[in-house]
Amino acid sequence: MEDNTNKPSGVSSGKKGFKINWGAGIVIAMGLFMGFILYFVIKVQMNSKYDNELVVEEYYKHDAKFGDEMIRVQSAHDLIQKPIITNKEDGVTIAFPSVFAPEKIKGKVSLYRPSMKNLDFEIPISLSKPTLLIPKSKLLGGRWDINMEWQYEGKAYLTKETIYIN
Repeated sequence: MEDNTNKPSGVSSGKKGFKINWGAGIVIAMGLFMGFILYFVIKVQMNSKYDNELVVEEYYKHDAKFGDEMIRVQSAHDLIQKPIITNKEDGVTIAFPSVFAPEKIKGKVSLYRPSMKNLDFEIPISLSKPTLLIPKSKLLGGRWDINMEWQYEGKAYLTKETIYIN
């Protein structure tokens, strides 16, 4: 039988290598995991590609008008024939149903890019035919939130939709 009294704990006599007990293994694993997460946090904070901007600048003022907004959203939802927003090769098309006279529709279409505020823009609704085309040249690939605020014969509507451009 071998005498192990003079050898440090963690070193066995017959095998070569470094032996780690389970407590040290857990501490090392946690340290590596924390380093991994910290690396990604720093990477996201330093890269301007991942800017975390608000969609609306004056968030609290916008939130105060929420009740009015919900009435307009409900009015648009209650329509039997609703405007249809489609993503096509040449851009995004907003088609109003034939029951609406195009020249009586007024309002604006706001396009928000959640990841890049500087790409947000608005287009006024002033129609002579029942469709509005937003050219693809104005839209970079990715997610776009569309808010269409419009009026027809004195009644206000709000249509919200999210589209993805390839």
